[in-house]
Amino acid sequence: MLITFKSKAAAEVTMYKEHARRILDMLNKDVERGVIMPSETAHAIQLLEAAMAESRAHPVSEEVLHDVDAHHNEHGDDNDHEHPEPVKFSARIYPLLEMLHAAHKMQREVMWGV
Repeated sequence: MLITFKSKAAAEVTMYKEHARRILDMLNKDVERGVIMPSETAHAIQLLEAAMAESRAHPVSEEVLHDVDAHHNEHGDDNDHEHPEPVKFSARIYPLLEMLHAAHKMQREVMWGV
């Protein structure tokens, strides 16, 4: 399932629900439907930038690497596919963070599920 974030300050941002849930949980927002008011954007930006910095400070877990490697056989044969690289949380969060910066600057809300 996809979630699309909308704001009059920026282009729409669409992401998978499970990735949006992690972000919205940090902001104490419902994943199904909600709004970040202009008065909340500064705090949301602060929280998400801190989470982004934290995710950059830690390497990908062994568990994730094991899951990635599990899709390749023991001889390293990947059936002519490029070796997949896990997408870091900081990369997933960046478009929404940019939207929040624009919404804060223009004093607009960010909505989803409406």
